[in-house]
Amino acid sequence: MSSTPKIDNALREAILSRPDVILDDKEMMRALIAANERVMGENIVDMRGIAMDRLEMRLDRLEDTHRSVIAAAYENLAGTNLIHRAILRMLETPDFEDFVLTLGGEVAETLRVDAVRLLLEADAPGPVAGSGALAEVLRIDVQGAVDGYLTQGRATPARQATLRQIQNASVLVYGEKADWLRSEACLKLDLGPDRAPGLLLLASEDPHMFGPQQGTDLLIFFAGVAERIMRRWLP
Repeated sequence: MSSTPKIDNALREAILSRPDVILDDKEMMRALIAANERVMGENIVDMRGIAMDRLEMRLDRLEDTHRSVIAAAYENLAGTNLIHRAILRMLETPDFEDFVLTLGGEVAETLRVDAVRLLLEADAPGPVAGSGALAEVLRIDVQGAVDGYLTQGRATPARQATLRQIQNASVLVYGEKADWLRSEACLKLDLGPDRAPGLLLLASEDPHMFGPQQGTDLLIFFAGVAERIMRRWLP
């Protein structure tokens, strides 16, 4: 039997000089292992090949997990930057009316939501005086309206942050936009001793914008800043 190599000499020398090139090439390694199994025959179990297959599967899963973690980290960083920008804009507002208008304007744009609403409770609720933009964002309702909206009549405690999908958004809260909104973040506001709570609502037409599986730390921080700003102006 001839021992003459069956591959081109130049290619053979290149492989021998840099074998790591083949080891790093997954497709080439699979081809070599498959060729080796064909030479061995069907009656021989290649335990090393089985182990390599399992290790390769574990490596693929690890790479997928790594990509998911990196993507989540970037998404969290981007969300943090948006929250910080919105907070800086809120801190610049000189009075309560400008604060409310900023919520419905620049803050909504910064956070990329389709509607922002601020719900406050009062002994005698009524229409909001002022510009149309102010009345669009600010809602005044009866005592207990905040917890009632959060729990939706269920016998459950009202959480500080509730993220959920919505099918029939409240027209009383969202007005003409109610038909298009599909998810919302409900942030309960502590406005200080002897004051009724408030509710800050962020709503989106995207049903996946807010959901119960998402983290709430950033939104709770955002709500904490908003409630501290508001305490300066509320009687």
